[in-house]
Amino acid sequence: MGQSSHGGVADHGSDRGPGRRDGAAHRRVLASLRDQVLRGELVPGQRLVEAELAGQFGVTRARMALEGLCAARAADRMTSAAAEELLALAAMMREVVVAGDVLAYSDLNHQLHWRIREISGQRIAAQTIERLRGQSVRHQFRLALQPGRPAVSLPEHERIVAAIVNSDPDAAEQAMRDHLRSVVEALKVAAQDQDWTSRASRASVRHPDRAPSG
Repeated sequence: MGQSSHGGVADHGSDRGPGRRDGAAHRRVLASLRDQVLRGELVPGQRLVEAELAGQFGVTRARMALEGLCAARAADRMTSAAAEELLALAAMMREVVVAGDVLAYSDLNHQLHWRIREISGQRIAAQTIERLRGQSVRHQFRLALQPGRPAVSLPEHERIVAAIVNSDPDAAEQAMRDHLRSVVEALKVAAQDQDWTSRASRASVRHPDRAPSG
């Protein structure tokens, strides 16, 4: 037993150890969340939609599940007009990366994700993602401004678009999840770098003779 349709992860009874059991439990919760959205069981105003999603397994995991679902559903609902629109967005993203316009890239990034959610028709999932996104948008904006980051995320977005345009829901969901994992890892590295810089700055103030040099 492995992945279910559209990337849903099945339970693995052979998992051993607390860490693996916790991971399996998170996957079961996320799969359940995904199924509830598909069945229309989550409605606006339910506390689960915001507070419990973030509290039980974190904003990033919830977003990964919901955005993956939207990518898969967008692939299922793809039309020639929507395909042209997504391809045009991806092309514009490449143009601004080549031009070095990180602000325009950040705007197009948001437009692409928003349009995928809209095409998916998953209104509740889209509303929930937008609220969850509000909890981390400042950090993601800073990440988008980091030198070299757009060149990393651009091919990830292009893979998402290609899978959706090709009406491949499994590949679309996987590409979206891979992209969001990349975002999480990049945010972790950025946070560690910021922490090191902050500690180094404090150390240089306390001990000017020990300040690190380039």
